[in-house]
Amino acid sequence: MDQNTPRETSRDNGAAMQQGAVRTALVVLALCFTLAVLGRGLSESFTVFLKPISENFGWDRAQVVSIYSLTWLISGLTAPLVGRLFDHSGPRIVYALGLFLLGSAFLIAAHAQSLWQFQLSIGLCVGVGVAFIGNVPNSILLGRWFGPKLPTAMAVVYSAMGGGVLALLPASQLLIDHLGWRETYQLFGFASLGLLVPLLLLPWRLFASGSPHVAKKTDPDFVDHGWTLVSAMRHHAFWALFSTFFFTAVGMYAIAAQIVAYLIDAGFPPLQAATAWGFSGVVLVFGMLGVSALDGLIGRRPSVLLSYAISIIGIFLLWLLQYYPDVILLTGFVVCFGSMMGSRGPLITATAMKIFRGKRVGTIFGTISIGSGLGSAFGSWSGGLIHDATHGYNALLAFALASVVLGMIPFLIVPALRR
Repeated sequence: MDQNTPRETSRDNGAAMQQGAVRTALVVLALCFTLAVLGRGLSESFTVFLKPISENFGWDRAQVVSIYSLTWLISGLTAPLVGRLFDHSGPRIVYALGLFLLGSAFLIAAHAQSLWQFQLSIGLCVGVGVAFIGNVPNSILLGRWFGPKLPTAMAVVYSAMGGGVLALLPASQLLIDHLGWRETYQLFGFASLGLLVPLLLLPWRLFASGSPHVAKKTDPDFVDHGWTLVSAMRHHAFWALFSTFFFTAVGMYAIAAQIVAYLIDAGFPPLQAATAWGFSGVVLVFGMLGVSALDGLIGRRPSVLLSYAISIIGIFLLWLLQYYPDVILLTGFVVCFGSMMGSRGPLITATAMKIFRGKRVGTIFGTISIGSGLGSAFGSWSGGLIHDATHGYNALLAFALASVVLGMIPFLIVPALRR
């Protein structure tokens, strides 16, 4: 009877352990994707609630958009806290707090009667909740499992933004039409809280441990240079990444907050407008994965610059839509602008994680991510003010275009981002 030698047995055990690590990594990726779909979809659904809430209370566009702006401002400002809490307490606490805050926020919003109540619930609580189940904790957790393949893993998770938009925007519009916006918020709240129990039962100790193979494969000569938040903030790459996050978010969210309202004003039916923007979720998946694939073929800088060029084409097509509300132009806009909505995120994230890797990477990357939150808030709020001041969209689109151009400049002039 044949018996395996000790060497063969060791090899078999090693192969089994590696297969187990791969399976666990894929489960972690699926979990991060699901949480990102939920967080991003629920937060972006406000673009559908904007008109009915505005009409219900008689508020102008800037007042209502201030709620959406506050969501992303708080989300960005919370990012360093999320990174620090993740480093200290692990993913179970972070993700559970996120779901609890989201569920509570929507239940409060379902009974809100004044602007400050919406700002407290949808602005403050949803902003913190999204940060707690968003890109900062996901990037840290996935970095422990995917190592050098982090850009691809983050592209999958960032595409969840598209999945959330695709699933929840048309669904939100249908629910609002049939139930009302208050009842829809109440449904969102109970659904979020209902997911808390299965989340808490997951094997978080295993998920948090990371793959035993990543450290070896990432860089065998890796030396932790002891980056701290203070030393990182003295490095030009920190502020280059911060400004890229900020200006890009300003340009994209100045438009995104009002897309559905813009399309309705251009002559499209409400459900068609919500569905069209929701379909950006499909093309976003291809945009995310496409830009990440190009990163390995032509390099990071050319890939990022190409994504900005496509975004600029999308803004131009959106400008034309107000004069020619044509389905072909609408499709072109959704493909160009929608596919690049956040497509640079995985590459910027991977760049930050590579430059500042070490024990404090969660806190450092979380602080860099403030730029995205500030930009999203400032862009959406400014877009509402510009619309109210001009009673149109041309100045708003020009503002968005200028901001997107400013967002890509660091990749043209900053040495650390040109390599």
